[in-house]
Amino acid sequence: MLKVIVSGIDGRMGHTVRAAVSEDPGFAGFEVVAGFDKRDGDAGGVPVFSSPDGDPGAVPRADAVIDFSSYAFVPKVLRYCALAKTPAVIATTALGEGELALMRDTAESVAVFHSANMSLGVNLVAKMSRLAAPAIEDGFDIEIVEAHHSQKKDAPSGTAMLLADAINDALAGRREYIYGRHGRDGRAPGQPEIGIHAVRGGTIPGRHAVLFAGPDETIEIVHTVYSRKVFAAGALKAAAFIAGKGPGLYDMDDLLGAASRGETV
Repeated sequence: MLKVIVSGIDGRMGHTVRAAVSEDPGFAGFEVVAGFDKRDGDAGGVPVFSSPDGDPGAVPRADAVIDFSSYAFVPKVLRYCALAKTPAVIATTALGEGELALMRDTAESVAVFHSANMSLGVNLVAKMSRLAAPAIEDGFDIEIVEAHHSQKKDAPSGTAMLLADAINDALAGRREYIYGRHGRDGRAPGQPEIGIHAVRGGTIPGRHAVLFAGPDETIEIVHTVYSRKVFAAGALKAAAFIAGKGPGLYDMDDLLGAASRGETV
């Protein structure tokens, strides 16, 4: 049995992770033993701690922590994981440089898995885009359009930036990021930019499209999420992947690489 702690257990993704563990036969080998959130208390029979870094010994032992909290709560989670020597899956988005630096520091003493999007499909889109970009860079414009529900706080999304960074890394950083085009004139084909556009409305869980537009042809790679269950599934697979691993910073490339080698993920 793989024991996990869910950080942000009272939130939407916390509920989704708990539901996946209790209802999805694919995750029957998981058990949620504790939660972290803004309040101390109980969540469906599971103890909840608001200050896990204050007394790590009071928290039930686990094989991994899955964090879907907020950027302000992430430092508490990382401090707990460092003290308790428990691997962490950081799935919270909109992290600042301070949180990212602390994550890197924590990874020196314990395994930390981080991705701006826990969907395996989105990360496959990133890999495909990274592979395609150098082959068609000359003469092609690159645009990313993402859509999310009206309550999403960050714009553009962390996933849009994940895709842009994957493409630009493959292009040696030659493209400038342009956020929206209001007030901007047209551009010549092949101008070194990546346009990034955010749409917010309704209850859209998430849609990301990478568009390569060249003379007389376009290539579009699209990923659409229909349920938050895919993020919970990815986080649980990431927890299983890093449980028992040594210190280091891991990401979806590591998990997908293991899958391509035929390892169970």
